[in-house]
Amino acid sequence: MSQIFEAALAPYAARSTTSPGRGFAESASDTRSEFQRDRDRIIHSTAFRRLEYKTQVFVNHEGDLFRTRLTHSIEVAQIARSLARNLQLNEDLVEAISLAHDLGHTPFGHAGQDALNACMKDYDGFEHNLQSLRVVDKLEQRYGAFDGLNLMFETREGILKHCSLPHAQQLGDIGLRFIEKKQPSLEAQIANLADEIAYNNHDIDDGLRSGLISVEQLQEVALYERHRAEVETLFPGISGRRAINETVRRMINALVVDLIDTSRANIQAAGVKSLNDVRNAPPLVAFSEGMKQEAQALKRFLRHNLYQHYLVNRMTSKARRIVTDLFGIFISGPQLLPPDYQTASGDVSVQARKVADYIAGMTDRYAMREYRRLFAVDEI
Repeated sequence: MSQIFEAALAPYAARSTTSPGRGFAESASDTRSEFQRDRDRIIHSTAFRRLEYKTQVFVNHEGDLFRTRLTHSIEVAQIARSLARNLQLNEDLVEAISLAHDLGHTPFGHAGQDALNACMKDYDGFEHNLQSLRVVDKLEQRYGAFDGLNLMFETREGILKHCSLPHAQQLGDIGLRFIEKKQPSLEAQIANLADEIAYNNHDIDDGLRSGLISVEQLQEVALYERHRAEVETLFPGISGRRAINETVRRMINALVVDLIDTSRANIQAAGVKSLNDVRNAPPLVAFSEGMKQEAQALKRFLRHNLYQHYLVNRMTSKARRIVTDLFGIFISGPQLLPPDYQTASGDVSVQARKVADYIAGMTDRYAMREYRRLFAVDEI
């Protein structure tokens, strides 16, 4: 079945028929490609469902219209599939990577991750990319024959976007490219930049919706201002949400088209003919230099005006306290944890990792509820 789905792919695309495969051998499906099966397993996982109540920028209870990790992951997958189709790459693989890339994120976004990493500093740290891989390799419990989801090598490789050398040395084949300084598949490279396109542009939308940034402020960002002016020229008198939506979608389209054109030119110039050539080449999926500079200017604007806004900082401060206090009480009193997260070995580092697994798996609202249960005297 995989041969049928992969017949139209470029010679340098990832193929399940030439993949190292799964850690635990399984019979092939009669109706789905192997990367389709990966996507379906991810969608049906517990960790994927929890993304609905995990923060993108704004904490879940602050409003129903702000993006969550779930809506963000779906948006990344849509952008990544469009990129893959235009470059004749494996759409099922980029979709699987995109949907799984945030499975290991803590509650409260990057604030939660930073706090948990600080708590774990004496126990090999915490990093959400590694945690996403840990989720699909070990923590999901849906099958009788193996732990995790038993995903294909290329899917797991794409999930692990970043990895330190010490961690890579512990990961076997999946960490080898970081040691040998080689590149992942083009599908993994696409998912990485689709993530950047999605969160930059959709954080504009959420930032404007929240009132923490304004259209007037955004006019200093060349990428936004150019498309805003175009929208006003095409639709005189347009305003409000309609003007914002028209502007943001044009920004996304401009970034996508630039990425396709630049990447196609890079692939041709590099003369790659196989996935092995891709691994030995420099990164090939990229923006043009001009678009890269504009995208970086947008990121700087969002960091300064949105992510460091004092109201966001207040929630960030609360998030750090919640995660830090939860870790402290659980590591000092493992008997407070559900039985599956307690270890009988007495090894503090093993127990710390189980505490990190428990906290990382929490949604925003569950973490706040646990905090109240454990620290508020009027809660039981």
